[in-house]
Amino acid sequence: MKIRYSKKSLKFLAKQEKSTVNRIRTAIQKLADTPSECDIKEMQGTKKGKMRMRVGSFRIIYSYTEENGLEILFIDEIGNRGDIYK
Repeated sequence: MKIRYSKKSLKFLAKQEKSTVNRIRTAIQKLADTPSECDIKEMQGTKKGKMRMRVGSFRIIYSYTEENGLEILFIDEIGNRGDIYK
């Protein structure tokens, strides 16, 4: 499975401390490998297929897509719990 990041999520990661970035990237890799072990929920009121994952006080909004027979985990947005849903 390939992981792709949106421009907005990369911008958020660039502003964070190195330890926070490592924690978030480790969680995303775990999501790609074994999603059943992560704290995930389907988002309500959005396009079908959007999911969110909780990593401490951060939330990761993502979806799965397929391109040329290869499954892609697309990280749409990363942010703080209070700001991500606005």
